Amino acid sequence: MNLKNFKIDFKNKKRLIPQVLTISFIIFVIAYFSYNAQINMGNRGISFGYGFLSQEASFDITFSMIDYDGSYSYGRAFLVGLLNTLLVSIIGIILCTVLGVTIGIGRLSQNYLIAKAAEWYVEIFRNIPLLLQSFFWYYGALSLLPLPENAISFSDISYLTIKGWYVPKFIWTNFSIFLSSVVVSIFAIFYVFNYAKKQREEIGKHVPAGFISLGIIIIIPMITFLVGGVTLNFQYPELNQLSDTVFNFKGGVSIIPELISLALALSMYTATFVAENVRAGIEWVGKGQKEAVASIGLTRGQILKLVVMPQALRIIIPPTTNQYLNLTKNSSLAAAIAYPDIVLVFAGTALMQTGRAIEIISITMGTYLFLSLTISVLMNAYNKKMAIKEK
Repeated sequence: MNLKNFKIDFKNKKRLIPQVLTISFIIFVIAYFSYNAQINMGNRGISFGYGFLSQEASFDITFSMIDYDGSYSYGRAFLVGLLNTLLVSIIGIILCTVLGVTIGIGRLSQNYLIAKAAEWYVEIFRNIPLLLQSFFWYYGALSLLPLPENAISFSDISYLTIKGWYVPKFIWTNFSIFLSSVVVSIFAIFYVFNYAKKQREEIGKHVPAGFISLGIIIIIPMITFLVGGVTLNFQYPELNQLSDTVFNFKGGVSIIPELISLALALSMYTATFVAENVRAGIEWVGKGQKEAVASIGLTRGQILKLVVMPQALRIIIPPTTNQYLNLTKNSSLAAAIAYPDIVLVFAGTALMQTGRAIEIISITMGTYLFLSLTISVLMNAYNKKMAIKEK
């Protein structure tokens, strides 16, 4: 008996040997290059450290979601670039998902014009390099917009010009209370959808989770305005004459053209791949299933929502996760049109001013690695949740 256990343990140890050797080799390579870099930096009189992050940056950034000027530190500049990267990535992911799902379903439409329009969209935007699409929006389409004095007005509350899109600014009172109500509403919506799914699977009862969720997300936050002391006012942009010939808008929020161009390019390019993932997922579901549920009176919308999409998601989610990762990493092309993301602000301007190449590049690479791993973890968790479980 002991001899048998020894043989089993010996086999397990043999399986570990390649893994141990691989890890040892990786550690050796990292240690070797780190040692050589340290020696070379020492010979050149270059010190290594991250203390520079607390030093004054002494440069301005054209677009920032938080307070920033040249008197702030390099660490603050890094945070500004990170938030700008997150902003364009989140906007791009949301837009490419909505557009990609719409185009993917449109490609399978029985309407000839819709199907062909969706097909041509995919073929055109998928085969034009992303960088050229960014140039098209920034140097082409948006450069044709009028000057502020001739701005395109949207009901006199929002204005689109060559200098950007000016929208009203929200001015909140007790915003934390309102935000807490939104968080509570989200948890309540998750509970409603889980309850609806359980009722549908166990007793076949249909619970209108969509309408209930819509009521929750409206009613609960509205209560905070009535009894929570929450107020919301708007600051509208107003045209201001700076000189005899120079005009610009004052007040509100300015969405710079670099952000608009990059978000459009990223979302429209990535949407083509998401659309193909959606089309492949839907086509994977057997035609017999669709005909069977159609025979019991379900509409095409109900078939798509209740039968097709739950199964298709198993095919759609994994490759779409890759596209979300690509979009986040492709946002680094922002430097080409001067959008102040982490690459332009930190790995560009800060690097040139400090000369801390190894430190800055390592932080930038680590940041993108962290963002990518976070997206992967979230999407894998969602994929696991949406997987069809056998009972």
